[in-house]
Amino acid sequence: ATTAEQATPIDQSTVGEITGKVGFQGDKPKLSVIHMDQDPVCVEKHQGQTVHVEDGEVNANGTLPNVFVYVKEGADKYTFPAPTDAITLDQNGCAYKPHVFGIMVGQGLHITSSDPTTHNIHPMPKDNREWNESQPPGAAPLEKKFTRPEVMIPVKCNQHPWMRAYIGVTKNPFFAVTGSDGTFTIKGLPPGDYTIGVWTAIGGGQTQDQKVTVGPKETKTVDFTFKG
Repeated sequence: ATTAEQATPIDQSTVGEITGKVGFQGDKPKLSVIHMDQDPVCVEKHQGQTVHVEDGEVNANGTLPNVFVYVKEGADKYTFPAPTDAITLDQNGCAYKPHVFGIMVGQGLHITSSDPTTHNIHPMPKDNREWNESQPPGAAPLEKKFTRPEVMIPVKCNQHPWMRAYIGVTKNPFFAVTGSDGTFTIKGLPPGDYTIGVWTAIGGGQTQDQKVTVGPKETKTVDFTFKG
């Protein structure tokens, strides 16, 4: 039998979900201004607007955006094939879009550039293979995959040192990233006991875990708070 056949099937009629928000306690970090003078293309893209480092952002309602939330433990008895749809990482305005995202092991990563300048994409993993590739203007998209779970993989650009992205690689599809209201929802969870992990770039990178039990068709609320 294949691994997929051996794996416990999920009864979709009983799945539940986890929802919550990620708050911030303390003084909001002062956001550093990004100076892009070394590349006129980057400056031109922003047309005189001030650009700040995204890592320290706090939402207007006191919550955090760009927090990666995922099922860290509890889903191992299930096997999930990698989605056939690739995740797109674009370089636009000499910034990575999205700034934080999740992807499954074996899922395609489609890297594009909307900038008429050369970028150099350089993920810096600990458990996956490190690579470093140049992408000139008009070049074909880069197609990549990750073979092992890893939370998080920082990505930099060797041409533009301020550029950062963060990738969460998981073996299951149960992850989310908080937005401008600091909330998240992870759907489709089979009933069971889980450890929910969260990661934020605030303070140089911080993590928290919480254990939660999800019953059949149940919605559980799990909130987190990080301190500045």
